[in-house]
Amino acid sequence: MSAPVNKARLKWACRRGMLELDVIFMPFVDKAYDDLEEEQKRTFERLLTCQDPELFAWFMGHEECDDPQLKEMVQLILKRIKM
Repeated sequence: MSAPVNKARLKWACRRGMLELDVIFMPFVDKAYDDLEEEQKRTFERLLTCQDPELFAWFMGHEECDDPQLKEMVQLILKRIKM
């Protein structure tokens, strides 16, 4: 089991160069991150290492992610932020 991620550090990583991504990631971290399984948390942290243009394309539905775990995380985030 990996060490817990510092929430402040995670929030900092959610601050992106695109406002559209900020408004997706910040509420998700505040409201849903703590409820994720450990593997999902690692996948979310890996998602944050992707480039903004890729993330934007995935979240806006312009492209699909080739990585099944990341694709599932994108869908989970979209579902959670629409609730």
